[in-house]
Amino acid sequence: MKNVAVMCFHDELCQVFNALMTALSLLREGSKVTIFFGSRGINAVHRDKMKDLKCMPDMPKEFGDAVMSKMDEQGLPLVEDLFVMLIAEGATIFACPLNLSLFNMTPQDLVDGVKPADPAKYYKEVVIRADMNLTF
Repeated sequence: MKNVAVMCFHDELCQVFNALMTALSLLREGSKVTIFFGSRGINAVHRDKMKDLKCMPDMPKEFGDAVMSKMDEQGLPLVEDLFVMLIAEGATIFACPLNLSLFNMTPQDLVDGVKPADPAKYYKEVVIRADMNLTF
């Protein structure tokens, strides 16, 4: 079994979606998956802010809307659904405690199943031991 660490430091919807779909695919292929959200990625695991993630916010609105329409047409899962699937299927999901405090969040603001990480332990026991580290 491969140990995979996925780190997401963005709150742009396509980046978050790609991180979660990659993690779910690896999990379903038998990997042990740990996902870490830090920096602006912390917004993706905030139970209220996740609903406001934008697709390509640096582009004209119609570009992001077109991507969202394509995702709907293809029946792709919502970010909320991906978290449920990942947790139900055994992924471990962490939020950076430093970013929780920087962004005025508490552990109670996090999506169910997401826990604040112990950074020293996370890097030592997850990142260093991982067979694969992916960053989004």
